[in-house]
Amino acid sequence: MYVVCKEHVELAIDKFVDDYEDAPDIVDLDSVEFSHWERPIKCCMDCEQEGKFLVV
Repeated sequence: MYVVCKEHVELAIDKFVDDYEDAPDIVDLDSVEFSHWERPIKCCMDCEQEGKFLVV
């Protein structure tokens, strides 16, 4: 599972496919709310941009 900015979506998809050999689901975090999970603020790819997408 990766929380990434728009720039790193393709990289996260590639990493997910490499790790799990399956296509991920991509969720726009601005359009959903999770009751038991607090989304990270920053992209998990070591950049300073806001995490906007969940690749899972």
